[in-house]
Amino acid sequence: MRIRRSLPIALVVVIVAAAVTLTVELRKSAPPEAARLLPGADAFLYANLGWLRKVSSSPLPAVSRDPEYQRFIQETGFDFERDLEAVAFAAHYPANWPGGGTGGSALEPRFSEVFIAKFDGERLAAYLKRTAQSVEKYNSVDIYTLTVQGRSVRAAILSVDCVAASNHDDPGVIRGMVDRTRRLASPFGGPAFLRRYYKRVQLASPVWAIMRVAPQAPDFGGWKTLFAKPADVVISASYNPLHLPLRAGALHLRAEAWAGNDEDARNIADKMNVFLAMFHSAEVSVGSPGSDADLKDLFDSLQVRQEDSRAVLYATLPTSVFRRLVEGSNPMSAPGPPDSAQPAKVR
Repeated sequence: MRIRRSLPIALVVVIVAAAVTLTVELRKSAPPEAARLLPGADAFLYANLGWLRKVSSSPLPAVSRDPEYQRFIQETGFDFERDLEAVAFAAHYPANWPGGGTGGSALEPRFSEVFIAKFDGERLAAYLKRTAQSVEKYNSVDIYTLTVQGRSVRAAILSVDCVAASNHDDPGVIRGMVDRTRRLASPFGGPAFLRRYYKRVQLASPVWAIMRVAPQAPDFGGWKTLFAKPADVVISASYNPLHLPLRAGALHLRAEAWAGNDEDARNIADKMNVFLAMFHSAEVSVGSPGSDADLKDLFDSLQVRQEDSRAVLYATLPTSVFRRLVEGSNPMSAPGPPDSAQPAKVR
């Protein structure tokens, strides 16, 4: 009798353990929480800035502090270079672009963002309330509408470390981001386009982008050379943990272009190989780029392959080169002492 009683209990324990294990594994393969809050869109970008600070010996590139931004810092205590931990962007293409888009009737792309950061919620809320043209209460969350560069931007404080914003004309976009905060635990959350391609992002990638390329659209002028037809592109970077310390390792970059068929993928790969051949020819004609062995390794690592309906670019970027790019020093020259690098200005 004791055996019969213990069997159902053991079975329940096994089922619960299996469910927990499955959920954990699904969460590992799910997009980061910030990205899962984003609305449906045509392009996504994510960056883990905490990782970036570990790679770089200096803070993030300095932001040009115009009077309004300086006033924002003074009133909220929030500093982009110090307090921002991660950011996720969604781009909404105009509906009248070739292939359509999620931006509605807007004539230019619209954007939605989620910021993970350290901030004082009361001070930030007070600043938003003071500068907002209107405040809407939605599901116990205040949605502030502000005017930024002539456009309406809606912002909402979603949690103690999370803020969402969007300049999409549809107020349902920011409301949907508020709703999704209630479903963050679900490993199946996030926009369908993001979920479809996130499995192609390299494991634990600190920075990645997933986008639909519309080469005939006005804002894709430079892409027309490479893409004759629309394609989906996934770009990601993974860090090799075998190289320690962190600053001595390398980022393994992979860019995949998902074309409509094998022939389109072959055309993209052929064009990329032509560009690489021209680049190497120029490198030989003018000599090697300085005496930087890391840069030479980067150039030598560039490879392009066609894999069925995909054109794939592989590259290895030493973190020393990446660090110089972040810190604003010249990546084409040999590295100097750590305090010789000047922070780059982002406008």
